[in-house]
Amino acid sequence: MPIDVNELRSYKGGDPEKWRKYMAMRFKPTEWVDETLAADEIWRASVNEKDALRKELNKIQKEVIFPAMKAKQDCSEAISQKKSIEAKIKEIENVKLPELAAQRDSLLNRIGNLVDPEVPISKDEDEDNLVVGLSPHPENVIIPASIGKLVAGGFEPPATKPLTHDDLLWRIDGYEPLRGQNVAGHRGYFLKNAGVLLNQALINYGIAFLRKRGYDVLQPPYFMNKDVMANIAQLEDFDEQLYKVSGKTDDPSGSTKEKYLIATSEQPICAYHKDEWIETAALPKRYAGISTCFRKEAGSSGKDIRGIFRVHQFDKVEQFCIVVDDFEVSQAEQKRMIDAAEEFYQSLGFSYRVVCIVSGELNDAAVKKYDLEAWFPGQNAYRELVSCSNCTDYQARGVGTRCGATKKKDGPQSFCHFLNGTLCATGRGICCLLETHQEEDGVRVPEVLVPFMGGMDFLPFVRGPMEQTKGEKGSKKKGGKKK
Repeated sequence: MPIDVNELRSYKGGDPEKWRKYMAMRFKPTEWVDETLAADEIWRASVNEKDALRKELNKIQKEVIFPAMKAKQDCSEAISQKKSIEAKIKEIENVKLPELAAQRDSLLNRIGNLVDPEVPISKDEDEDNLVVGLSPHPENVIIPASIGKLVAGGFEPPATKPLTHDDLLWRIDGYEPLRGQNVAGHRGYFLKNAGVLLNQALINYGIAFLRKRGYDVLQPPYFMNKDVMANIAQLEDFDEQLYKVSGKTDDPSGSTKEKYLIATSEQPICAYHKDEWIETAALPKRYAGISTCFRKEAGSSGKDIRGIFRVHQFDKVEQFCIVVDDFEVSQAEQKRMIDAAEEFYQSLGFSYRVVCIVSGELNDAAVKKYDLEAWFPGQNAYRELVSCSNCTDYQARGVGTRCGATKKKDGPQSFCHFLNGTLCATGRGICCLLETHQEEDGVRVPEVLVPFMGGMDFLPFVRGPMEQTKGEKGSKKKGGKKK
């Protein structure tokens, strides 16, 4: 899913220096641009070699072989030379050029997308993420401003509450973590009773919320062929996030292609219009992706062990939007998407902030990413619930989704702009709901969820606190501190 190589070619109107600057903004090696250009020069040299051989071939045929055959003269030497040149051309076209193109494209794939002007240039999320939204918004707080500037200015976050989500979910008889771990291992869990009802309520409310705003609802395949996934996911995702699925199936072709479980419905929906040409008049297209998601969390060892905030399997409602190849249009669409997410969480009564993520934390595809971080009063912290990214045409190139004219004579040919944004990862949504709406003897259900809970508006505590594990008891005896 790279940028267009012509963006780097000066002779094609490209500007390699611009892309060196974007790489520097992302804190990636600028020399990757030069390494890509060097590989492209080798590929071009091979194309020129092939073209020169074709000219030589045409010359031999036109000036030697055809006249000799017409005059009924011996031209066996020229024919032998012709066959030798044809073999060289075939070797270049079928072997050399594809190999060189693959080498260049593997280098090109390391080049990230452009960087939106609003994005703070930094690697320090905790200090430099730009706060662009607050709810509630104190009158004396001026935004946009960096997190560090707000803290230094004395910003007071919302009030805290006594219990954390894992304790609350246990007390309302909403989950069984130990039994889940016995079945599925680390981070395994069973949702139960109130936990199941809350999970389904958030899914169904999310569907209703997006349908009201004109979204088409999609429930995608939960696994993808490796070659399709490779056009969408970054290489490190294969090691850190994605579960591999293997083994024979009933596929009549006998195919045993490697497959991967999806980490988000964004991935299969990216390929929903694979190799299609969408009429400009048919855009924008807005999809609500509903799926279970699977993540290895290989880089999160020791984080959020208790509860269901960070798990290997969870359900999610996703926004996925496709617009025309116009940066201003996709910028406006991203704003509309994050506004929808804000409205969703306001309706649930959550406090939150919206931050524009620093350049050093952007994935390769995203030109800008907004995170909505809700306030967790039991943890006394803001935690991410929503990630909303504008990927412009970066992913669309990987899956071949075009828009605009179908023929050059009819106007410019272009790739669509793709945008994705969480509406609700239900596990995290449940966590924040429990901490936000906890009361002395249970949890109050937000009014908008009551119809999706069968009329249930309160979840009473039905059991006491969960017992500590042996590891937690041992840590406490040794004076271990919670990180």
